[in-house]
Amino acid sequence: MMFKRSFIFIPAALIAASLLLAGCNDSPSTGQGDTVKAAAPVSIAAIATEAKGFTVGAPMSARTVYVFFDAQCPHCGALWEAAKPLKAQAKFVWIPVSLLNPVSTAQGAALLAAADPATAMDEHEASMRARRGGISAGSDIDAQKAFVANNTAMMNRFGFTSVPVIVAKQAQTGDLVTREGSLPTAELAAFLGLQAPAVQLGETANSPAKQVTQTQP
Repeated sequence: MMFKRSFIFIPAALIAASLLLAGCNDSPSTGQGDTVKAAAPVSIAAIATEAKGFTVGAPMSARTVYVFFDAQCPHCGALWEAAKPLKAQAKFVWIPVSLLNPVSTAQGAALLAAADPATAMDEHEASMRARRGGISAGSDIDAQKAFVANNTAMMNRFGFTSVPVIVAKQAQTGDLVTREGSLPTAELAAFLGLQAPAVQLGETANSPAKQVTQTQP
């Protein structure tokens, strides 16, 4: 199957601002005659059991936020930064997938293999912002590459087509909430039902991306 990189269409006047917003996708467009396989219901239990990621934030928190991300996705990097002020209120499980290009697999595997994945992710994102391409992957990461492939298959099974993907139980309502696309900190807090931190200078608003709210069985 051949994939091509594409981005959510945004009017020309908003292209510059959108580089830190919304999400990235790598799914081929579906023609009128194509058969689309029905997505499986999103299951937090399945993600917790089957997905392989690394945890950042309050390790003992009852609030868990799962994030499917691609190491090559700038919107995922924006969400990584936006989530940092909320780490005291929830634990974030970052689940690497390979959606955009072959480098995604190697870098996602390298993050899983790192002794300190959170520090490695910070270094990776700093490298990406500096246009240096991100972290280098070691040679002994075959097991971690298999985890990335499994994570990607799970994301596809749930019908998600772009990254980042946020999956959580809303802290106030208990509903299962999912979203494809990044959010600035204040909007992310509201989406998750967490307390919004004080607005920081330089924080920008985000254009809405696809959001789905489901009632947890």
